[in-house]
Formats: sequence, C-alpha cells, structure tokens
Amino acid sequence: MLVHELLYFGDPDHRAVFDQGRSYTYQELRNLVRLCRNALYAQGVRQRTPVAIFSRKSVHYIAAYLALASLGAIAVPINSQLSQRETGFILRDSEAKILLTDTPFDWASQEATCDLEGSLRQLPLEVYLENREPDAPALPASFTDQEPFIIIYTSGTTGRPKGALLSHFNVTCNAWQIQEVLRITPEDRVLAVLPLYHCFCLITALMNPLLVGASIYLYDSVNLKEIVRFIRDHRLTVLYLVPSLCSLLIRRGQPEDLASVRYTILGGTAMPLSVLQAFEAKYHQPIIEGYGLSEASPVVSVNPPEQVKSGTIGLPLPGIQVKIVDPEGREVPRGERGELLAKGNNVMLGYWHLPEATAAALEGGWLHTGDVAVKDADGYLRIVDRLKDMIISMGENIYPREIEELVYAYPGIDEAAVIGIPDKLRGQAGCCCYTVKEGETVDPKALKKYLQQNLAIYKVPRIFRQLEAMPHLATGKIAKKELK
Repeated sequence: MLVHELLYFGDPDHRAVFDQGRSYTYQELRNLVRLCRNALYAQGVRQRTPVAIFSRKSVHYIAAYLALASLGAIAVPINSQLSQRETGFILRDSEAKILLTDTPFDWASQEATCDLEGSLRQLPLEVYLENREPDAPALPASFTDQEPFIIIYTSGTTGRPKGALLSHFNVTCNAWQIQEVLRITPEDRVLAVLPLYHCFCLITALMNPLLVGASIYLYDSVNLKEIVRFIRDHRLTVLYLVPSLCSLLIRRGQPEDLASVRYTILGGTAMPLSVLQAFEAKYHQPIIEGYGLSEASPVVSVNPPEQVKSGTIGLPLPGIQVKIVDPEGREVPRGERGELLAKGNNVMLGYWHLPEATAAALEGGWLHTGDVAVKDADGYLRIVDRLKDMIISMGENIYPREIEELVYAYPGIDEAAVIGIPDKLRGQAGCCCYTVKEGETVDPKALKKYLQQNLAIYKVPRIFRQLEAMPHLATGKIAKKELK
C-alpha cells in the first residue's frame, strides 16, 4: 500500500483533522492534498525528488506529507527546533532543492549556510492555497510500495545526523502492525501533541488514525499546561505521549480530565515505575509503554492494552521478530541482558547515502538497535541500558558527541564531556563537564550562549561544570561513568 492511499479509508463526511479551532472532514483533507499535489508538481516535484519540510505541525503539514507521497517524492521532515547550521547540513545531505516552511531562512546571514543562498527554493507550506494549478498526472503502475517515502534524520554518535530511509511499505506496514494490537476505531479522537517531524507521532498519531478513519486532534500550543483542558474539552480517547507529558498530567490533571481516554500510550524513553504507578493511581488506568526507533518506522513493541505489564515495553508487534544477543551475536537465554535486534517489514531500507553504516546497522539481516534489553518468561521486553551515550530529553534524542565537538572548538577549552543526568521534568538533561587550558579562562554563560547559537535549544546542556582535571580510563578515554 502507498502512504497517500491511507487517506481514502475514512468516511468523506467524518472529521479527519482538528487544527487551531477548525475541523476538516476527510473530503476536505483530500481536496487540500489534491491542491498541494498540483502545486508541488508545478514547482517541479517528481518521483524521488527530496522535498524538505521545516514547520510547526498543522493540517497543511499533513497535506504536504500526503501530497509528496502521491507524487512519489521523498519527504524530508526537519526538526523545527534545529538551528540554521543544523538545518543546512540536512538540506545538503538530503540533496533537497525545495524547502516548504513557515519560517523562511536568511542563508546568507551565516557563513555556515551561505552556500545555500540561490541553490535552494523556499516555498510557503501553504503554497497551494495561493494559486490553482492543473491536475498533476497519476503515478505510473510501475511505482510500488518499495519506493522510498521519507528520510527521518537521527542524530549520529559521530556528530553527523544519519537519514533513515523508509519506504511506503515500511510506513504503512507499521501502521497496520500497531492497529493489530491497539484496535483504533473511526470513533476515536487521537491526540497529536508531538511534532510531525517525529517518527513516533508520524506513524501513531497520523498514519494509524488515517488507516481506520479516526479523527486527529493537533495540539500546537507552546503552553503545554493547557493540554489537560484540551483533552477534557474535546473528549479525546487516545493519547500518544512522552514521559515529560505524563508527568505533567500527574501534576496538573484530575481524574475527570481523562474520563474519555481509553489509551495512554508512552514512547520516547522508559519511565520510572513510581511515575507509572502514580499515573495509574490517579487516573485508574495504566500507561501503555512501547518501544521503537526511527530505523524501524518506528514501533517495534507495545504492551497489549488488555494485558499491560508495567515497567516493560511489551511484546513485539505482529510480524516483527526480536532477539537479544551477546557481543558475539549469540542469542542469550531469557532473563539475561544483551543487545536488542529486530527484523520485520517495518525495518528501514537503509541510511541515506551511507552504505557502510547501513551494513553495520542491518548486519545479518537484523536491525541492531544499540539498546540493551531483557526478555522475561512471558516474552515481555524491558530496556535496561543503552549501548550509546544518547541522552533523551522531553522525548528528543541528544547525542553528546555533537555537542562536545562544538565545545572543543570554543577558545580555552582543554577537554570536554557531555553526560545525561536525571531531570524530573525532562527525563534527562545534559551536563557539560570541561577543563580549561592553563592560563586561560572560560565564562560558562558565554559558553552556553555560544552553544545556543549553534544548536537546537533542547540540545544545549542545562548544567556546566568546570573541573580541575578530567577523569580517564586506562585506555585514555574520558571516564563518563565517573563523571556521572
């Protein structure tokens, strides 16, 4: 199945999207997609044309996704919190020639992006509302669901983001796999509070509801404290959240606020058992934890709603195989730790233009997640550690190496290490530890400002600590465990 074909499952007169106080029926959404498709075709978008999207979520973002799919183009959603420098890297790497955006960039204003001036067309996300173009031709019969649909960029441990290339089949297959477990219905009202560039939101709060003709409620206010009222007033039934939002509901909500909710599904990172228990005690329903990664489109496992086991990431979705292996690749007995590997039709085609990284990630035909897990006697999975040093803050993945490279480039810095520390609101926060060259000084406020100019705000460490000496392992590597 092709991604844009999901649009035709819903009843034409049924609400498809609620955005900024306005409802759009499935027929109205189809009309928006048709207009957007025609406009993009008139701008030269064809099969396999990479088109980037940098925008806050809206019904027009959804229309752009589906229009690009219907043209056989490749969508490149960009985290709207990224700096101009970071955005520029993704645009170059993806080879995008068109950027759909609600916030145009001045590329010439920064040396790091001046090469994009004149080589990249920036178009308003709502470009199709300005002019009516002739109907674009249909895709040829030879176009299959194995063609690429989207590049999801994930921060790399080397400081360079990698683009996970997902096909139409990867995405629609994962939407079906989720449906097999959660059984979303056309009567469901699904909250989309996470960004649409986020793979978790893309599949769970957009593609899956479209598959069954449910209603999608976009929440795009910077005031997350109002989310409780939004859920209550619109009688939402399915919530896809990250841990920080669950904690917010515990602090600010009342049991009657979630009276209409039948599922609260958690992704992003594991949640402390005490928080899960506090949520269940307050709202008299469990949080349904799941697990995934962009390379798996993204959902790998989820707790069955009728048999939730708190503290686990549930069971593999139908059609997905998992195994837990030791460093030599041998499967370990149940109850023992090892790296979690996954295999299924949801697993990516590979990393965009990175054959060696693709071969390593998909070695032996299995996706190597980089996460350490345990499988219990009932087959439920639990994530116990990470092979990587990744920090997860407010559901966003942060890789210390990218930050460290910038810190090392700052005058006066001798050594630097970024680690994740517990944070009640964010789950984790970054802490930047550094030493200073002899005879020099570093103002931590100026260092933080420098990072704010070159990184997305959520990547900037919240704490800065100057050390007299950096602890090292016998190999010479910085001992991050000792820093923690």
